[in-house]
Amino acid sequence: MTVELDYEEYDLGNLTWEEADVAIDEADFMVLPTGAIEQHSLHLPVSVDTLRAENLSRVLVQAATDRDLSMIRLPTLPFGYSEHHMTRSGTLTLMPDTYQKVVEELGASVAQHGAKRLLIVNCHGGNNAPLKLAGDRLQRDHNIEVYLVNWTSFAREQLETRFGPDWSHAGEHETSVTELYHPDLVRTEKKEKQQRKAKFNVRQYTWYTDLAVQGGRGDPRKSDPEFMEEVVADTTDRILDALEEDLAQPVDGVHTLEQAPNSN
Repeated sequence: MTVELDYEEYDLGNLTWEEADVAIDEADFMVLPTGAIEQHSLHLPVSVDTLRAENLSRVLVQAATDRDLSMIRLPTLPFGYSEHHMTRSGTLTLMPDTYQKVVEELGASVAQHGAKRLLIVNCHGGNNAPLKLAGDRLQRDHNIEVYLVNWTSFAREQLETRFGPDWSHAGEHETSVTELYHPDLVRTEKKEKQQRKAKFNVRQYTWYTDLAVQGGRGDPRKSDPEFMEEVVADTTDRILDALEEDLAQPVDGVHTLEQAPNSN
């Protein structure tokens, strides 16, 4: 199953409209997990990023209660911007302007119902640019604070220390996460060192297959789900620390266009 339907008490999908009315008003954050459906080499399913978003956001929302932070989790958005993977079957993509609009409209919906803050927990790098633009529009047009967390960025140093510099797409990291939460979805017999075609310094690639033979990076044979469990716990703490620090920052309030400070 790509998106878990075994709802917990903190999931919006578990609530009636009356219960949601109260929960949204009381929540510190509405949480939108974002993933993707795209090729992940020969040994991982196309749902990896969505599975990561589903599981890692669940851990985050559960841990937030220890910090007296109340979070309501929206259903995971399974589709993202994955055009660069479209040379391999199974990849589904929204175009960046479509994806941006989808996130804006979801954010506007919760803002209309009284949500104060939207926390986006993103688990796919291709989503970063449209999510940033969607967050800008939501804050400027809908009076809701947006917190954009790219989960892997908070784990990067720990992952590089353990796996080296080339652990990203379908490599040690994502294989370890999938083995931690959904080991039955990993084609263990297909795990092999990923071969690179090219490694550009400043040139943009057109398709991901310009860079990778099988479709991934690193060496998934070196995956370590037990280590990944530590990374998930540590990264969750780092994200919650960052949220608490941001919540403590002074805020001047909402500016109209005429009142907005000079951005030069």
